[in-house]
Amino acid sequence: MSEQAIIDNTTRMSSVDTLVADLRALGIHPGATLLVHASLSNIGWVCGGAVAVIQALEQVLTPQGTLVMPTHSGDLSDPAEWQHPPVPQAWWEPIRQTMPAFDPDLTPARAVGCIPETFRKQRGVLRSNHPQVSFAAWGKHAGYITDNHSLEFNLGERSPLARLYDLDSQVLLLGVGHANNTSLHLAEYRANFPGKKSITLGAPVLVDGVRQWIQYEDVFLYDEDFEQIGADFARETGKQIHGKVGQADTLLIPQRPLVDFAVKWMERNRLNE
Repeated sequence: MSEQAIIDNTTRMSSVDTLVADLRALGIHPGATLLVHASLSNIGWVCGGAVAVIQALEQVLTPQGTLVMPTHSGDLSDPAEWQHPPVPQAWWEPIRQTMPAFDPDLTPARAVGCIPETFRKQRGVLRSNHPQVSFAAWGKHAGYITDNHSLEFNLGERSPLARLYDLDSQVLLLGVGHANNTSLHLAEYRANFPGKKSITLGAPVLVDGVRQWIQYEDVFLYDEDFEQIGADFARETGKQIHGKVGQADTLLIPQRPLVDFAVKWMERNRLNE
């Protein structure tokens, strides 16, 4: 969406102060640990853009809280699997041989929006060391969340998602829906359902300071039922809070009950995947 279109569709301009008020009204409190998925354009026009959103979140949480965002870089992956867009097969091996290794300071986030990409570059923000599904964190528990992110089974038990579960965190879906809710992937690792399978992935990483293309094992992930899981969780538990941040429809969800619910939901409903 162009900036002009955003301005034309905005009925109330947002600022750091108005965003702080909206976030507090939603129920976010100082000291909380919060995983945020966000769409800046859906908030409406914001004075200060992504920086203002980040400052508002940090002001509400305070340094005793923790702010976490996905900083995924899915393009550091095997080109044989690329679909949006694909590349010619003749390019696959040269890409594997020459793609720069993941660098947490340099590698940009991809397809997660400008708020996480801005956030990861803020002084004091830590980023987990995974070439494809890193997370960035600021605040009290930033190191605990981002340390020791496993290369294999990368959104499972040795991932920031599992550390967020341990901390009884909240998930904020700011202008996006459950299709963007990465915490539901943690449930996929924990659930047992027909069709669950392992796959082999590839990525360029640094091994003892030397760039290498390596392969590793993971679980095949599937998110097409995430919206239904979220809707059923809201209806059956009443634990999902809905509100507005700026003009964005926003959901605040306790992560641990959501993941536990999703595990049972997948084991009950994923019968033909």
